[in-house]
Amino acid sequence: MENSNLQIKIRSSLFSKDPESSDLGRDIISKSIEMINLLGFESFTFKKLGAAIGSNESSVYRYFSNKHMLLVYLVNWYWSWMDYKIVLETSKLNKAEDKIKISIELLVADIKQDSNFSFINEVLLNKIIITESSKAYHTKDVDNENEKGFYKTYKQVVQRVSDFIIEYNPKYEFPHMLVSTIIEGAHQQRYFAEHLPALTDVEKGQNNIIRFYTNLIISTLK
Repeated sequence: MENSNLQIKIRSSLFSKDPESSDLGRDIISKSIEMINLLGFESFTFKKLGAAIGSNESSVYRYFSNKHMLLVYLVNWYWSWMDYKIVLETSKLNKAEDKIKISIELLVADIKQDSNFSFINEVLLNKIIITESSKAYHTKDVDNENEKGFYKTYKQVVQRVSDFIIEYNPKYEFPHMLVSTIIEGAHQQRYFAEHLPALTDVEKGQNNIIRFYTNLIISTLK
């Protein structure tokens, strides 16, 4: 059911002006997702974005100081949204194993559009996360940006699922490594399935990625 009152809160240090505070800001986010997915992050520019939304380049800079900050904002929005979904779906579960299975399914399954956030196309944003999100932290400034909290939401998701793992098996030594490996690995498998199918065993309609990573994590923890 659609809930127009829902809002994903993004830390203010990631933007110059909150894009959710205006129609123009929401247009910037919506169109940037479309364009980064279509063009790739390297070919995407604020000049092209301004032209696409019928505004000038300077209007985009009022919201984000550069396109790196826009990408960091999108990455944070995605992982905040994913964290919200995990909390929502696991809050009434009692067994740690069930929490783990639901979390893994949410993290690795095909993304469906969420009607609660009308200006965000989560399907396209997921494609950006798969192909472009590493560019948000594979930079020379990663340590400084990490200290400023640029990657807090991704770490929060990994921590939440790691807590479920520790609840299930307190003696397991590598919960964070396991969770981050599953997330990144699942993204790679989706990319391979679309572009390099000989590198994967994904079959249409078989949910092989969900089955593989669910089996992997439960077998590892037992």
